[in-house]
Amino acid sequence: MPGQCDGGPAAGQAPPFEPELGAALAARGAAAREPVTPAGLAAAQRRDAAARPRPTLRELRADGRFEVEELRAPAGRDGREVTLVVARPARAPGPLPVLYYLHGGGMIMGNAWSVLPRLLREWALPLGLAVVSAEYRLAPRAQYLEPVEDCYAGLVQVTGRAAGLGLDPDRVVLGGKSAGGGLAAALALLTRDRGGPVPIGQLLLSPMLDDRDRTFSGRQMAGLDTWDRTSNATAWQALLGDRYGAADVAPYAAAARATDLSGLPPAYLEVGSAETFRDEGVAYADAIWRAGGEAELHVWPGAFHGFDTLAPQAALSRDAQEARTRWLRRILAR
Repeated sequence: MPGQCDGGPAAGQAPPFEPELGAALAARGAAAREPVTPAGLAAAQRRDAAARPRPTLRELRADGRFEVEELRAPAGRDGREVTLVVARPARAPGPLPVLYYLHGGGMIMGNAWSVLPRLLREWALPLGLAVVSAEYRLAPRAQYLEPVEDCYAGLVQVTGRAAGLGLDPDRVVLGGKSAGGGLAAALALLTRDRGGPVPIGQLLLSPMLDDRDRTFSGRQMAGLDTWDRTSNATAWQALLGDRYGAADVAPYAAAARATDLSGLPPAYLEVGSAETFRDEGVAYADAIWRAGGEAELHVWPGAFHGFDTLAPQAALSRDAQEARTRWLRRILAR
């Protein structure tokens, strides 16, 4: 049955949380680890929307420090559009490199606006880059390939209009966290196979890559991680619908399904040693290496899913942010 363990050794004792992170998680109480179930999905979406209000464009402009605008990209023959939020340091000379960012939330929650303040503060200003955040459709209203198709349509729009936006279409990094990391990995595969825009890197932070629930870490961290296998199964079922559990799910929906990882841009992958996605992230980096590709892998000791969001001032969170920034700086300088 989908979502059930398919054999293999029983999960042993879970790795300990890093003390500072563990204290931050404990301070949040049981609610921080309450799993999302199919019956509770709608309520979880409402809670998330309340907890992550969208900043206005005026708020994102931060008293003139940033230039921010919204674009619409056609994303289907039915007239559907995807919204893109384009933000850049004000008066920065262009053309600027681009971080094309896909927000997290298990493909069932989140929005393109709430992730921007941190991205602008931590990367846009110090690295002199633009951030484009895509408002892809969420499951279960959007299913299977619809979210990644939204992301692809937005990428085509941004690179096609790059000159008018003061952006450099030849220096685009795909990035995302959690579900967004999984979408960024899938988007790299999709644009490679379609001969679309060519990114120079993929920044995959705790990426959600595999719908099959076969990993040891998924069993090991059940009931312990902030995003555990119950929540993960709920999210994948919402996205895949009738395809959930099928053998022929496309890699553009779940990147771990890919059998050919050649010809992809250099990747930065990170996971925590105490998170559900640990093993699938490590396996994806290994598959890139086996295909002759380039990947930088970080496994942060004692880190749970979303550790740097829950405890941004923790020493390990700062170390992780510095490592990501160093990688971005190197990729953009090539």
